Amino acid sequence: MTPKPTLVKTGSTAPLKNVAACLDVANRIIARPPGVDGLGVFFGPSGYGKSKASLFLQNKLDAIYVEVFDFWTRKLFVEALLAELEVAPRGTIGAMMQQAIRLLKDAPNRLLIIDEADKLVDKNMIELVRDIYKGAKIPVLLVGEERLPEKLAQYERCENRVTAFGMANPCDVGDARVLGQLYQPQLEIADDLLGHIVSETRGVASRIVTTLAEVGQFCRTHGHTAIDKSAYSGAVFTGRPPRRGR
Repeated sequence: MTPKPTLVKTGSTAPLKNVAACLDVANRIIARPPGVDGLGVFFGPSGYGKSKASLFLQNKLDAIYVEVFDFWTRKLFVEALLAELEVAPRGTIGAMMQQAIRLLKDAPNRLLIIDEADKLVDKNMIELVRDIYKGAKIPVLLVGEERLPEKLAQYERCENRVTAFGMANPCDVGDARVLGQLYQPQLEIADDLLGHIVSETRGVASRIVTTLAEVGQFCRTHGHTAIDKSAYSGAVFTGRPPRRGR
């Protein structure tokens, strides 16, 4: 009997909107109707929290997670996949691919997440993903930068199997509030300061988290347990280099 797909209710478990968006794509390809292909794409600019969302899915869904690196070859990719499947990689690329497909078939509803998937496209290795999907028929979520859908369009046989897209968006004040509660739980940070941080960082999650750490240090130095925009004179990490004063 085929096991039922594991789904996560995005409204009750996802603290950030981009996590919820990533979960939505995953749920759609996991619970796809018979005959519908199961490749999903979650894309967006660097710093928007795509990798953190992917790791959240890995933990919640017991997904297989592979992060692609610039120096990888086809062999290194397949070896990394087998390592995630807790198998010692050995043999030719073809033999390892066949072994991976056999193992993946044993859990047909288990999600495979491939982070930095645009690097596979850049290296002409994306057809390996199509072979894995075609052989194992498992849901596969490709996570990458904002041009990932455009790059996939160059590989029609792979793009045609994508049935769910999700786009990472800049954080808003609500997301910044959640990040503040997560990373600086001892502080009460007013919405006007959070709004200022979101505006200056352009909603980039990594910059918001770095700025919140600076807010925390500022408050410890000055003895604050609550702070608003008027009281904060510390740094905001905008991603832009400082300018020389006149």
